[in-house]
Amino acid sequence: LISAAIYGLSAAMGQEITFADGMVEQSNFHDYDAMRISQCPAFEVAILENFHKMGGVGEVGTPPAAPALANAIFALTGKRIRTLPLSKEVTFA
Repeated sequence: LISAAIYGLSAAMGQEITFADGMVEQSNFHDYDAMRISQCPAFEVAILENFHKMGGVGEVGTPPAAPALANAIFALTGKRIRTLPLSKEVTFA
């Protein structure tokens, strides 16, 4: 879950797929940098018991990362950002 959230934050903050001459410039993850551990926020994961059939859980951390970060930026600055990557609108220090 944490690595999925980090991947989602990385994508939200600055990763993008770019094209040159009609071809994707990124060939694999070495061209598509994720956040480093020193750049990551602290995470706390709570596993809730339920009676549903067991299934994959790793993917669920990725989709909410970008909107959560955009809402945090709005709460801090009052500015709504509706496009990704967010780094086109704000600077992350």
